[in-house]
Amino acid sequence: MRLIALYRQPADPQAFDQAYFGTHLPLMASVPGLQKTIVSRFTRTMMGDSFYMMAEMTFPDEATLKQAMRTPQMAAAGENLATFADGLVTLMFAEEATAS
Repeated sequence: MRLIALYRQPADPQAFDQAYFGTHLPLMASVPGLQKTIVSRFTRTMMGDSFYMMAEMTFPDEATLKQAMRTPQMAAAGENLATFADGLVTLMFAEEATAS
């Protein structure tokens, strides 16, 4: 199960990156149950809406992700996120899709 964060283009990418990589990611790393985080910066948009960056945070299952969302560590990460990405981020739960 994944928590996906899509970020729109910030007005000041350098300040955004400093806040994201210097403060926010270390806060996220302390969230219980988080197994792995992959951050991708988009380099080109071929079609549709344009985004700056995406973070994929992997949890073992939906129950663990839902529990993590209620922890003090996640609350601290969310408060931090609001200081530099307010109005720029979309958060979603995602699971791998399989053909049926």
